[in-house]
Amino acid sequence: MKKRNAISGRTTKMLLGLAPLVIPLAAVGASSQGQVSPRGIVTPLASATLVFDGEPACLKVARENGDPDKGPSTFLLEAPTGCVVPAHYHTAEEQLMVVQGDVLTGMDGMAEASLGPGGFAMMPSKAMHWFTCKSKDTCLMFVTFDRTYDIVWAKPQK
Repeated sequence: MKKRNAISGRTTKMLLGLAPLVIPLAAVGASSQGQVSPRGIVTPLASATLVFDGEPACLKVARENGDPDKGPSTFLLEAPTGCVVPAHYHTAEEQLMVVQGDVLTGMDGMAEASLGPGGFAMMPSKAMHWFTCKSKDTCLMFVTFDRTYDIVWAKPQK
């Protein structure tokens, strides 16, 4: 038993000695743009390419992972203060997490709620929902869809 503990102790010391070398190498690897791993994609926020993507005109979008035309996908959304995303639904379930800012969101059959950073909302398939960036600063949201992405806008009321 003593011999086994001595080997275990030497192995632990050797691994701890390598740790200072491994951490900088991991940091360099993680800083590369769009790093692909078996578990997904890592994109530093500063290098996310946010672009305007149709309607509403105030919303910028960056696809993070997946193929929205074929299956599950994730996005980063950027909305300036006052940006209103009108009522719409998807045939896929949507999950939204607020990264930055204050987002007022609502869904048919539920009261509106204000979500700050870390706030989370889940919109079931075909549930009409909407949101508005209410903070002084830009709102950032992380959104996932569980299958092929689509969007159906509510018809304007007469």
